[in-house]
Amino acid sequence: MSGKEQAFIQEAFDTNWVVPLGPNVNGFEEDLKTFVDSLPGGYTLEPAHEVVALSAGTAAVHLGLLACGVAPGDEVIVQSFTFCASSHPITYLGATPVFVDSEKDTWNIDPDLLEEAIKDRIAKTGKKPKAIVPVALYGMPYQIDRIMEIAGRYDIPVVEDAAEGFGSRYDGQVLGTFGKFGVLSFNGNKMITTSGGGALVCENLEDKNKIMWYATQAREAYPYYQHEAIGYNYRMSNICAGIGRGQMTVADEHIAHHKHVKDLYKHLFNNVPGIELHDNPSQRYDSNFWLNTITIDPVLHIKGQENAYKTVVRGAVGGAAGVVHATDNAHTECEPNDNVEALRVVLDAAGVEARPLWKPMHKQPVYKNAPAYVNGVSENLFKVGMCLPSGPYVSDEDVRYIVDTIKSAIIR
Repeated sequence: MSGKEQAFIQEAFDTNWVVPLGPNVNGFEEDLKTFVDSLPGGYTLEPAHEVVALSAGTAAVHLGLLACGVAPGDEVIVQSFTFCASSHPITYLGATPVFVDSEKDTWNIDPDLLEEAIKDRIAKTGKKPKAIVPVALYGMPYQIDRIMEIAGRYDIPVVEDAAEGFGSRYDGQVLGTFGKFGVLSFNGNKMITTSGGGALVCENLEDKNKIMWYATQAREAYPYYQHEAIGYNYRMSNICAGIGRGQMTVADEHIAHHKHVKDLYKHLFNNVPGIELHDNPSQRYDSNFWLNTITIDPVLHIKGQENAYKTVVRGAVGGAAGVVHATDNAHTECEPNDNVEALRVVLDAAGVEARPLWKPMHKQPVYKNAPAYVNGVSENLFKVGMCLPSGPYVSDEDVRYIVDTIKSAIIR
């Protein structure tokens, strides 16, 4: 933690603001407003957005959907290729997630399949989905122009899940500012962190006030506690916001570093047959490269591949916390290829934390009965893909070591 974060935290203690509100929360929200509305060349997006700092990105998804009117019995279209925090809040509200697969260029929600899903849900249920949730997978922007055009024709609000895409841009505009709401995350592994936390980008002050009301237990304006709706304890603490204010001073530096790491990976993998680094599809896309990802040709053979999945994992993999459910089976119905798992084991033995891509939600047992519109893209990517270290403390020497380890693991 730098001196800037410590100074904001110390200020919170000195002024006794150690609660889910206070000067750091207000200051962090103002910093975020300036950041998300910034445009290239020093211009500012108009009209300006409002931001609510919350306890988690998951809370932001939850409240964004709630503010869109999602209720029990409704359906919400959500990208399948994502972390569960994009879909679980739908179920919190008693609604049903409708999973839509990805397109090959960005790995994000396929606009053609999105419209097909909307038409089919209307035909089958007699009503349209209440919201659409695209996800900036690993920081890569989605085809937001097409998504917004489709959403506009059917009058369905869009809740952008830009949790992994903090600072990513499409046509120069920051993700999270196109839809009705935009979700940001400041979890410990994100582009900037508040140790835990998130935010919801809102179109206007009226929406911000509504979200703040829900996030503070939906308390009515009386001198005592009066509740006429169900609310949630979702506001960010003044301590966490102090960390965020310090982190905002290095946000651009962090984003630039992630892009530099991507460029170095790309250069070093240039002459490695069978390994392909995912990159921006065109100049319209400006990913933050929160995580750099590779795909591994199924024909590529890796040292130890014959032993892949022979050992049951007994603890957390990739720094996962709170893993208390054990299993006696090393296999699931949908899993990465043997060479991907073998490479993960090789990197782990070399002290490098690498992970498979997100397992598509439509392949998760908990969502086995949810409607899904699939084309095979996300499932195929899950079988061949891997995430590589990309954070602000990953040095050029680290990248070279990682790439050299991968090269040495390949059997020619």
